[in-house]
Amino acid sequence: MSGEVVKKEETLNLKFTGKSHVKPEEEIGRKEYQLVTFDLPYLAFYYNQKLIFYKGEDFEGMVRKLKEGLGVVLKEFHQLAGKIGKDEEGVFRVEYDDDLPGVEVTEAVAEDIAVDDLTVAESNTHLKELIPYSGILNLEGMHRPLLAIQFTKLRDGLAMGLAFNHAVLDGTATWHFMSSWAEICRGAPSTSAEPFLDRTKSRNTRVKLDLSLPEPKGPPTSNGEAKPEPILREKIFKFSESAIDKIKSTVNENPSSDGSKPFSTFQALSTHVWRHVTHARNLKPEDYTVFTVFVDCRKRVDPPMPETYFGNLIQAIFTVTAAGLLSAHPPQFGASLIQKAIEAHDAKAINERNKEWESAPKIFQFKDAGVNCVAVGSSPRFKVYDIDFGWGKPENVRSGTNNKFDGMIYLYPGKSGGRSIDVELTLEPEAMGRLEEDKEFLLEA
Repeated sequence: MSGEVVKKEETLNLKFTGKSHVKPEEEIGRKEYQLVTFDLPYLAFYYNQKLIFYKGEDFEGMVRKLKEGLGVVLKEFHQLAGKIGKDEEGVFRVEYDDDLPGVEVTEAVAEDIAVDDLTVAESNTHLKELIPYSGILNLEGMHRPLLAIQFTKLRDGLAMGLAFNHAVLDGTATWHFMSSWAEICRGAPSTSAEPFLDRTKSRNTRVKLDLSLPEPKGPPTSNGEAKPEPILREKIFKFSESAIDKIKSTVNENPSSDGSKPFSTFQALSTHVWRHVTHARNLKPEDYTVFTVFVDCRKRVDPPMPETYFGNLIQAIFTVTAAGLLSAHPPQFGASLIQKAIEAHDAKAINERNKEWESAPKIFQFKDAGVNCVAVGSSPRFKVYDIDFGWGKPENVRSGTNNKFDGMIYLYPGKSGGRSIDVELTLEPEAMGRLEEDKEFLLEA
Protein backbone atom coordinates (compact mmCIF):
# COMPACT_ATOMS: atom_id res chain seq x y z
CA MET A 1 0.00 0.00 0.00
CA SER A 2 2.66 2.51 1.05
CA GLY A 3 4.74 1.82 -2.06
CA GLU A 4 1.69 2.42 -4.19
CA VAL A 5 1.06 5.78 -2.55
CA VAL A 6 4.68 6.83 -3.04
CA LYS A 7 4.48 5.94 -6.72
CA LYS A 8 1.37 8.08 -7.13
CA GLU A 9 2.94 10.93 -5.18
CA GLU A 10 5.80 11.18 -7.64
CA THR A 11 3.43 11.95 -10.51
CA LEU A 12 1.62 15.00 -9.10
CA ASN A 13 3.65 17.42 -11.26
CA LEU A 14 1.67 20.44 -10.11
CA LYS A 15 1.91 23.51 -12.32
CA PHE A 16 0.38 26.85 -11.32
CA THR A 17 -1.39 28.44 -14.27
CA GLY A 18 -2.85 31.65 -12.90
CA LYS A 19 -3.90 33.79 -9.97
CA SER A 20 -6.82 36.19 -9.72
CA HIS A 21 -9.11 37.78 -7.14
CA VAL A 22 -12.89 37.63 -6.87
CA LYS A 23 -14.87 40.44 -5.25
CA PRO A 24 -18.59 40.83 -4.56
CA GLU A 25 -20.25 41.55 -7.91
CA GLU A 26 -21.84 44.73 -6.56
CA GLU A 27 -20.31 47.61 -4.63
CA ILE A 28 -21.01 47.42 -0.92
CA GLY A 29 -19.05 50.35 0.50
CA ARG A 30 -17.12 50.40 3.77
CA LYS A 31 -18.16 47.89 6.44
CA GLU A 32 -16.65 47.09 9.83
CA TYR A 33 -17.42 44.15 12.14
CA GLN A 34 -15.85 43.96 15.57
CA LEU A 35 -14.26 40.61 16.39
CA VAL A 36 -15.69 39.42 19.72
CA THR A 37 -14.54 37.20 22.58
CA PHE A 38 -15.57 34.05 20.69
CA ASP A 39 -13.32 35.00 17.72
CA LEU A 40 -10.19 36.44 19.29
CA PRO A 41 -8.58 33.31 20.83
CA TYR A 42 -8.12 31.86 17.33
CA LEU A 43 -5.87 34.64 16.02
CA ALA A 44 -2.82 32.41 16.62
CA PHE A 45 -4.38 29.34 15.02
CA TYR A 46 -3.68 28.69 11.35
CA TYR A 47 -6.09 29.18 8.49
CA ASN A 48 -8.65 26.36 8.48
CA GLN A 49 -8.14 24.20 5.36
CA LYS A 50 -10.63 22.05 3.48
CA LEU A 51 -10.12 19.91 0.38
CA ILE A 52 -13.02 18.75 -1.80
CA PHE A 53 -12.76 16.56 -4.91
CA TYR A 54 -15.21 16.47 -7.82
CA LYS A 55 -15.33 14.36 -10.97
CA GLY A 56 -15.87 16.25 -14.23
CA GLU A 57 -14.33 16.82 -17.67
CA ASP A 58 -14.90 20.56 -18.24
CA PHE A 59 -12.41 22.12 -15.82
CA GLU A 60 -12.47 25.58 -17.44
CA GLY A 61 -16.28 25.64 -17.45
CA MET A 62 -16.42 24.49 -13.82
CA VAL A 63 -13.97 27.17 -12.69
CA ARG A 64 -15.83 29.87 -14.64
CA LYS A 65 -19.10 28.88 -12.96
CA LEU A 66 -17.45 28.72 -9.52
CA LYS A 67 -15.95 32.21 -9.88
CA GLU A 68 -19.23 33.70 -11.13
CA GLY A 69 -21.14 32.13 -8.23
CA LEU A 70 -18.48 33.33 -5.80
CA GLY A 71 -18.95 36.93 -6.95
CA VAL A 72 -22.69 36.60 -6.24
CA VAL A 73 -22.47 34.85 -2.86
CA LEU A 74 -19.82 37.31 -1.61
CA LYS A 75 -22.45 40.06 -1.61
CA GLU A 76 -23.88 38.48 1.54
CA PHE A 77 -20.66 36.90 2.81
CA HIS A 78 -18.55 39.99 2.04
CA GLN A 79 -16.54 39.63 5.26
CA LEU A 80 -14.60 36.83 3.51
CA ALA A 81 -13.54 39.38 0.86
CA GLY A 82 -12.24 41.74 3.52
CA LYS A 83 -9.28 41.75 5.89
CA ILE A 84 -8.53 41.89 9.61
CA GLY A 85 -7.85 45.35 10.99
CA LYS A 86 -7.87 47.26 14.28
CA ASP A 87 -9.83 50.31 15.32
CA GLU A 88 -8.23 53.37 16.95
CA GLU A 89 -8.43 51.68 20.38
CA GLY A 90 -6.66 48.51 19.25
CA VAL A 91 -9.78 46.30 19.06
CA PHE A 92 -9.59 43.76 16.24
CA ARG A 93 -12.28 43.76 13.56
CA VAL A 94 -13.09 42.57 10.04
CA GLU A 95 -12.89 45.44 7.55
CA TYR A 96 -14.47 45.38 4.13
CA ASP A 97 -14.03 48.01 1.44
CA ASP A 98 -14.75 47.88 -2.27
CA ASP A 99 -11.11 48.66 -3.11
CA LEU A 100 -9.76 45.58 -1.29
CA PRO A 101 -8.58 42.79 -3.63
CA GLY A 102 -11.16 40.20 -2.47
CA VAL A 103 -10.83 36.41 -2.33
CA GLU A 104 -7.59 34.98 -3.74
CA VAL A 105 -8.11 32.33 -6.43
CA THR A 106 -5.21 30.24 -7.74
CA GLU A 107 -5.48 27.81 -10.63
CA ALA A 108 -3.20 24.84 -11.15
CA VAL A 109 -2.89 21.66 -13.19
CA ALA A 110 -1.92 18.13 -12.12
CA GLU A 111 -3.27 16.14 -15.06
CA ASP A 112 -1.16 13.03 -14.43
CA ILE A 113 -3.26 12.13 -11.42
CA ALA A 114 -6.89 11.06 -11.10
CA VAL A 115 -9.40 11.92 -8.39
CA ASP A 116 -9.42 8.32 -7.09
CA ASP A 117 -5.64 8.43 -6.60
CA LEU A 118 -6.11 11.25 -4.09
CA THR A 119 -9.06 9.89 -2.12
CA VAL A 120 -7.09 7.13 -0.38
CA ALA A 121 -7.56 6.75 3.38
CA GLU A 122 -3.98 7.70 4.25
CA SER A 123 -3.06 11.34 3.81
CA ASN A 124 0.03 11.94 1.72
CA THR A 125 2.33 14.91 1.44
CA HIS A 126 0.96 15.98 -1.93
CA LEU A 127 -2.52 16.72 -0.64
CA LYS A 128 -0.80 19.72 0.96
CA GLU A 129 0.07 21.07 -2.50
CA LEU A 130 -3.64 21.22 -3.40
CA ILE A 131 -4.58 23.66 -0.61
CA PRO A 132 -3.32 27.24 -0.19
CA TYR A 133 -1.95 28.91 2.94
CA SER A 134 -0.28 25.98 4.69
CA GLY A 135 1.41 27.27 7.85
CA ILE A 136 -0.20 30.73 7.61
CA LEU A 137 -1.47 32.21 10.89
CA ASN A 138 -4.89 33.84 11.06
CA LEU A 139 -3.24 37.04 12.28
CA GLU A 140 -1.74 37.36 8.79
CA GLY A 141 -5.29 38.17 7.64
CA MET A 142 -4.26 41.77 8.37
CA HIS A 143 -2.20 41.62 5.18
CA ARG A 144 -3.74 38.89 3.03
CA PRO A 145 -7.23 37.68 2.02
CA LEU A 146 -9.45 35.96 4.58
CA LEU A 147 -10.35 33.26 2.06
CA ALA A 148 -7.96 31.69 -0.43
CA ILE A 149 -9.01 29.04 -2.96
CA GLN A 150 -7.00 26.77 -5.24
CA PHE A 151 -8.68 25.00 -8.16
CA THR A 152 -6.49 22.18 -9.47
CA LYS A 153 -7.28 20.39 -12.73
CA LEU A 154 -6.90 16.62 -12.34
CA ARG A 155 -7.06 13.99 -15.05
CA ASP A 156 -10.79 13.42 -14.52
CA GLY A 157 -11.91 16.22 -12.26
CA LEU A 158 -11.25 19.12 -9.97
CA ALA A 159 -9.61 19.48 -6.56
CA MET A 160 -10.90 22.49 -4.63
CA GLY A 161 -8.55 23.55 -1.83
CA LEU A 162 -9.85 26.22 0.55
CA ALA A 163 -8.22 28.16 3.37
CA PHE A 164 -10.56 30.11 5.68
CA ASN A 165 -9.33 32.56 8.30
CA HIS A 166 -10.37 30.85 11.55
CA ALA A 167 -10.45 34.12 13.54
CA VAL A 168 -13.35 35.17 11.29
CA LEU A 169 -15.52 32.02 11.15
CA ASP A 170 -16.04 28.54 12.59
CA GLY A 171 -17.10 25.25 10.99
CA THR A 172 -20.84 25.98 11.08
CA ALA A 173 -20.31 29.31 9.28
CA THR A 174 -17.83 27.72 6.85
CA TRP A 175 -20.30 25.09 5.65
CA HIS A 176 -23.15 27.64 5.57
CA PHE A 177 -21.00 29.68 3.17
CA MET A 178 -20.12 26.60 1.09
CA SER A 179 -23.76 25.44 0.76
CA SER A 180 -24.86 29.00 -0.14
CA TRP A 181 -22.17 29.23 -2.84
CA ALA A 182 -23.24 25.84 -4.22
CA GLU A 183 -26.91 26.96 -4.27
CA ILE A 184 -26.04 30.00 -6.38
CA CYS A 185 -23.95 27.91 -8.78
CA ARG A 186 -26.86 25.47 -9.20
CA GLY A 187 -28.97 28.39 -10.42
CA ALA A 188 -30.82 29.59 -7.32
CA PRO A 189 -31.72 33.30 -7.66
CA SER A 190 -30.58 33.90 -4.08
CA THR A 191 -29.33 31.96 -1.06
CA SER A 192 -31.93 30.27 1.12
CA ALA A 193 -30.43 31.56 4.39
CA GLU A 194 -28.69 34.92 4.70
CA PRO A 195 -25.79 35.09 7.16
CA PHE A 196 -26.42 36.90 10.47
CA LEU A 197 -23.53 39.38 10.51
CA ASP A 198 -23.72 41.27 13.81
CA ARG A 199 -21.23 39.46 16.05
CA THR A 200 -21.73 41.91 18.94
CA LYS A 201 -25.18 40.40 19.56
CA SER A 202 -23.43 37.31 20.96
CA ARG A 203 -20.94 39.27 23.09
CA ASN A 204 -20.10 42.96 23.07
CA THR A 205 -17.05 43.27 25.32
CA ARG A 206 -14.36 45.33 23.59
CA VAL A 207 -11.11 43.45 24.20
CA LYS A 208 -7.90 45.23 23.28
CA LEU A 209 -5.09 42.89 22.33
CA ASP A 210 -1.50 43.84 21.65
CA LEU A 211 -0.58 41.24 19.08
CA SER A 212 2.00 41.25 16.36
CA LEU A 213 3.12 38.50 14.03
CA PRO A 214 5.88 36.30 15.43
CA GLU A 215 9.24 36.07 13.72
CA PRO A 216 9.18 33.08 11.32
CA LYS A 217 11.19 30.46 13.20
CA GLY A 218 10.57 27.10 14.78
CA PRO A 219 10.28 26.61 18.54
CA PRO A 220 13.71 26.99 20.20
CA THR A 221 15.57 24.14 21.84
CA SER A 222 18.19 24.23 24.59
CA ASN A 223 20.97 24.89 22.09
CA GLY A 224 19.01 27.68 20.42
CA GLU A 225 18.30 25.78 17.21
CA ALA A 226 14.76 25.26 15.94
CA LYS A 227 13.21 22.00 17.08
CA PRO A 228 11.79 19.92 14.23
CA GLU A 229 8.04 19.40 14.23
CA PRO A 230 7.07 15.83 15.17
CA ILE A 231 6.29 13.48 12.29
CA LEU A 232 2.62 12.57 12.34
CA ARG A 233 0.36 10.32 10.30
CA GLU A 234 -3.12 11.30 9.14
CA LYS A 235 -5.67 8.68 8.23
CA ILE A 236 -9.41 8.40 7.63
CA PHE A 237 -11.22 5.54 9.38
CA LYS A 238 -14.64 4.93 7.84
CA PHE A 239 -17.35 3.71 10.19
CA SER A 240 -20.38 2.30 8.39
CA GLU A 241 -23.94 2.84 9.56
CA SER A 242 -24.00 -0.63 11.16
CA ALA A 243 -20.65 0.02 12.92
CA ILE A 244 -21.96 3.34 14.32
CA ASP A 245 -25.15 1.61 15.48
CA LYS A 246 -23.08 -1.09 17.20
CA ILE A 247 -20.87 1.46 18.99
CA LYS A 248 -23.96 3.39 20.13
CA SER A 249 -25.91 0.35 21.30
CA THR A 250 -22.88 -1.02 23.20
CA VAL A 251 -22.41 2.20 25.17
CA ASN A 252 -26.15 2.38 25.92
CA GLU A 253 -26.40 -1.31 27.00
CA ASN A 254 -26.64 -0.65 30.74
CA PRO A 255 -28.69 2.51 31.22
CA SER A 256 -27.69 4.60 34.19
CA SER A 257 -30.02 4.62 37.18
CA ASP A 258 -29.41 8.33 37.86
CA GLY A 259 -31.90 9.41 35.20
CA SER A 260 -29.27 10.73 32.73
CA LYS A 261 -30.10 10.74 29.04
CA PRO A 262 -29.02 7.96 26.66
CA PHE A 263 -25.65 8.65 25.05
CA SER A 264 -25.77 10.37 21.67
CA THR A 265 -24.03 9.06 18.55
CA PHE A 266 -21.36 11.74 19.03
CA GLN A 267 -20.74 10.79 22.68
CA ALA A 268 -20.63 7.07 21.87
CA LEU A 269 -18.21 7.46 18.93
CA SER A 270 -16.06 9.95 20.86
CA THR A 271 -15.54 7.61 23.80
CA HIS A 272 -14.84 4.71 21.38
CA VAL A 273 -12.05 6.71 19.71
CA TRP A 274 -10.75 8.18 22.99
CA ARG A 275 -10.41 4.76 24.67
CA HIS A 276 -8.74 3.05 21.71
CA VAL A 277 -6.34 5.94 20.98
CA THR A 278 -5.38 6.03 24.67
CA HIS A 279 -4.70 2.27 24.50
CA ALA A 280 -2.69 2.66 21.26
CA ARG A 281 -0.49 5.29 22.91
CA ASN A 282 0.67 2.75 25.55
CA LEU A 283 0.08 5.26 28.34
CA LYS A 284 0.82 4.32 31.94
CA PRO A 285 -2.34 3.84 34.10
CA GLU A 286 -1.56 7.00 36.07
CA ASP A 287 -1.01 9.17 32.95
CA TYR A 288 -3.69 11.77 32.38
CA THR A 289 -5.56 11.91 29.10
CA VAL A 290 -7.74 14.80 27.97
CA PHE A 291 -10.77 14.74 25.67
CA THR A 292 -11.50 18.11 24.06
CA VAL A 293 -14.46 19.10 21.93
CA PHE A 294 -15.17 22.45 20.30
CA VAL A 295 -18.86 22.92 21.05
CA ASP A 296 -21.23 25.07 18.97
CA CYS A 297 -22.71 27.66 21.35
CA ARG A 298 -25.29 29.23 19.01
CA LYS A 299 -28.23 27.65 20.83
CA ARG A 300 -26.51 27.70 24.25
CA VAL A 301 -25.91 31.45 24.66
CA ASP A 302 -28.59 33.71 26.14
CA PRO A 303 -30.28 34.98 24.08
CA PRO A 304 -29.69 32.16 21.55
CA MET A 305 -28.14 33.14 18.23
CA PRO A 306 -29.49 32.01 14.85
CA GLU A 307 -27.94 28.98 13.14
CA THR A 308 -26.84 31.43 10.41
CA TYR A 309 -24.68 33.48 12.84
CA PHE A 310 -21.53 34.29 10.84
CA GLY A 311 -18.39 34.13 12.96
CA ASN A 312 -16.98 31.88 15.65
CA LEU A 313 -19.51 30.80 18.24
CA ILE A 314 -17.63 27.80 19.63
CA GLN A 315 -15.80 27.05 22.87
CA ALA A 316 -13.45 24.22 23.78
CA ILE A 317 -14.66 21.91 26.55
CA PHE A 318 -12.14 19.73 28.34
CA THR A 319 -12.61 16.39 30.15
CA VAL A 320 -9.71 14.71 31.91
CA THR A 321 -9.17 11.32 33.52
CA ALA A 322 -6.39 8.80 34.13
CA ALA A 323 -5.64 6.42 31.25
CA GLY A 324 -6.02 3.43 33.60
CA LEU A 325 -9.51 4.49 34.68
CA LEU A 326 -10.62 5.05 31.07
CA SER A 327 -9.37 1.58 30.05
CA ALA A 328 -10.51 -0.35 33.12
CA HIS A 329 -14.10 0.87 33.01
CA PRO A 330 -16.65 0.00 30.33
CA PRO A 331 -17.21 2.64 27.61
CA GLN A 332 -20.10 4.17 29.61
CA PHE A 333 -17.48 5.72 31.92
CA GLY A 334 -15.83 7.82 29.21
CA ALA A 335 -19.16 8.60 27.53
CA SER A 336 -20.55 9.83 30.84
CA LEU A 337 -17.58 12.18 31.37
CA ILE A 338 -18.08 13.63 27.88
CA GLN A 339 -21.86 13.89 28.27
CA LYS A 340 -21.61 15.70 31.63
CA ALA A 341 -19.04 18.19 30.29
CA ILE A 342 -21.17 18.99 27.23
CA GLU A 343 -24.42 19.32 29.20
CA ALA A 344 -22.80 21.53 31.85
CA HIS A 345 -21.69 24.00 29.20
CA ASP A 346 -24.78 26.21 29.38
CA ALA A 347 -25.21 29.99 29.00
CA LYS A 348 -23.88 30.59 32.54
CA ALA A 349 -20.75 28.49 31.95
CA ILE A 350 -20.14 30.19 28.58
CA ASN A 351 -20.49 33.63 30.19
CA GLU A 352 -18.10 32.71 33.03
CA ARG A 353 -15.53 31.41 30.53
CA ASN A 354 -15.80 34.63 28.51
CA LYS A 355 -15.44 36.87 31.57
CA GLU A 356 -12.42 34.90 32.77
CA TRP A 357 -10.80 35.17 29.33
CA GLU A 358 -11.55 38.89 28.98
CA SER A 359 -9.91 39.61 32.35
CA ALA A 360 -6.68 37.91 31.20
CA PRO A 361 -6.80 37.23 27.44
CA LYS A 362 -4.89 34.12 26.43
CA ILE A 363 -4.27 33.55 22.76
CA PHE A 364 -4.41 29.81 22.18
CA GLN A 365 -1.96 27.93 20.09
CA PHE A 366 -3.67 25.22 18.10
CA LYS A 367 -1.76 22.61 20.16
CA ASP A 368 -3.17 23.77 23.53
CA ALA A 369 -5.85 21.09 23.71
CA GLY A 370 -4.24 19.22 26.60
CA VAL A 371 -1.86 16.39 27.47
CA ASN A 372 -2.30 13.02 25.65
CA CYS A 373 -5.38 14.57 24.16
CA VAL A 374 -8.04 13.51 21.73
CA ALA A 375 -9.65 16.68 20.31
CA VAL A 376 -12.67 16.87 18.00
CA GLY A 377 -12.85 19.90 15.71
CA SER A 378 -15.62 19.15 13.23
CA SER A 379 -19.11 17.71 13.27
CA PRO A 380 -20.76 14.89 11.30
CA ARG A 381 -23.81 17.18 11.25
CA PHE A 382 -22.13 19.33 8.60
CA LYS A 383 -23.67 18.18 5.30
CA VAL A 384 -20.38 18.25 3.43
CA TYR A 385 -21.45 15.72 0.79
CA ASP A 386 -24.40 17.93 -0.17
CA ILE A 387 -22.07 20.62 -1.54
CA ASP A 388 -23.13 20.23 -5.18
CA PHE A 389 -22.21 23.11 -7.53
CA GLY A 390 -24.14 21.63 -10.42
CA TRP A 391 -21.99 18.65 -11.44
CA GLY A 392 -22.77 16.24 -8.61
CA LYS A 393 -21.75 15.57 -5.06
CA PRO A 394 -18.11 15.52 -3.89
CA GLU A 395 -16.09 12.34 -4.31
CA ASN A 396 -14.24 13.08 -1.07
CA VAL A 397 -13.97 15.79 1.59
CA ARG A 398 -11.10 16.21 4.01
CA SER A 399 -9.05 18.74 5.98
CA GLY A 400 -5.63 20.15 5.19
CA THR A 401 -2.56 19.89 7.42
CA ASN A 402 -3.08 23.18 9.30
CA ASN A 403 -4.15 22.97 12.97
CA LYS A 404 -3.33 19.25 13.08
CA PHE A 405 -1.52 17.79 16.06
CA ASP A 406 -1.19 14.41 17.79
CA GLY A 407 -4.77 13.43 18.68
CA MET A 408 -6.67 15.87 16.45
CA ILE A 409 -9.87 14.51 14.90
CA TYR A 410 -12.18 15.84 12.22
CA LEU A 411 -15.52 14.06 11.96
CA TYR A 412 -17.41 14.07 8.66
CA PRO A 413 -20.57 12.30 7.58
CA GLY A 414 -19.72 9.23 5.51
CA LYS A 415 -20.12 9.59 1.76
CA SER A 416 -22.57 6.68 1.74
CA GLY A 417 -24.93 8.79 3.85
CA GLY A 418 -27.24 7.63 6.59
CA ARG A 419 -25.53 7.36 9.94
CA SER A 420 -22.06 6.50 8.57
CA ILE A 421 -19.20 8.69 9.85
CA ASP A 422 -15.61 9.26 8.70
CA VAL A 423 -13.03 9.82 11.43
CA GLU A 424 -10.02 11.78 10.14
CA LEU A 425 -7.36 11.21 12.78
CA THR A 426 -3.81 12.51 13.28
CA LEU A 427 -1.47 10.47 15.48
CA GLU A 428 2.20 9.71 16.05
CA PRO A 429 3.24 6.85 13.72
CA GLU A 430 3.75 4.18 16.42
CA ALA A 431 0.33 4.77 17.98
CA MET A 432 -1.32 4.88 14.54
CA GLY A 433 0.30 1.55 13.67
CA ARG A 434 -1.10 -0.04 16.83
CA LEU A 435 -4.56 1.47 16.22
CA GLU A 436 -4.61 0.00 12.69
CA GLU A 437 -4.11 -3.46 14.24
CA ASP A 438 -6.84 -2.95 16.85
CA LYS A 439 -9.74 -5.12 15.67
CA GLU A 440 -12.01 -3.87 18.43
CA PHE A 441 -11.48 -0.29 17.30
CA LEU A 442 -12.11 -1.19 13.66
CA LEU A 443 -15.04 -3.43 14.71
CA GLU A 444 -13.63 -6.35 12.75
CA ALA A 445 -14.54 -9.84 13.87
